[in-house]
Amino acid sequence: MPETQPSKSEARKHYFVDEAGDAVLFGSRGKVLIGSDGCSRFFMLGLLDVHDPERLATELAELRKSLLADPYFKGAPSMQTDEQKTALFFHAKDDLPEVRREVLKVLARHELHFSAVVKNKRRVLGYVQSRNDSDPAYRYRHDELYDHMLRRLFKQRLHSHDAYRVTFATRGHKDRTEALRLALEAARKRFAEEQGVSSRAAIEVVPATPPQAAGLQAVDYFLWALQRTYERREDRYLQLLWPQCQWVEDVDDTRASPHGAAYTKQKPLLAAALESVEGYRSD
Repeated sequence: MPETQPSKSEARKHYFVDEAGDAVLFGSRGKVLIGSDGCSRFFMLGLLDVHDPERLATELAELRKSLLADPYFKGAPSMQTDEQKTALFFHAKDDLPEVRREVLKVLARHELHFSAVVKNKRRVLGYVQSRNDSDPAYRYRHDELYDHMLRRLFKQRLHSHDAYRVTFATRGHKDRTEALRLALEAARKRFAEEQGVSSRAAIEVVPATPPQAAGLQAVDYFLWALQRTYERREDRYLQLLWPQCQWVEDVDDTRASPHGAAYTKQKPLLAAALESVEGYRSD
């Protein structure tokens, strides 16, 4: 989905990128783990376009300070500093329901635009197995799937502003800053070749952790809601956030188009609709 044209006050775009689920397909001995305990059935990559990152950071910090001072949460394990959870940063999976509700209220007050790409890992497995049949030397790498989805996610999002600051949630101890920058440049180049729209805007790639970037805490909430819709068929959180969802692409829902299904503000993503997608049934 194309970006909106920028005003002078938003010539620099601020994107925050994180993932939900995991890119794991196999165990240490080659056993397929998809859908087993601790291994997701879907992998998704999301970005959040944040109009005012500093204001968002201030409000989330103030909220956390207020909650930590509330006697109601005094004995909650996730609110203890040594637990490395809510006391340090908001994380939807770890936050208490009461905390989660307050975070959602803050997010609703901000100009945020969420987009994501979703992959069914069973389809990824089919590709990997087919590739291995034709090329026995081929070995699947988690970064391969991540970078493929990243290029797809950013294809139409790097051509209409003066500059871009893309903050990525760090993954492990490996520094992939240069690899991610190259993936973004590849996405922009492909868009220019297909649409004839080029851009020389600077792209700043910033690796960060959620405590360092409030935008990463915010995109985590959107991805958590999206993941629950796919993995648990529970969409009430996603529907609450949907007014701030710009575009979600389900690459493997090819019922209507071989290119996948696109969900927008006008076409909401509902959990019930996923039951009829081949290979998506929750039972």
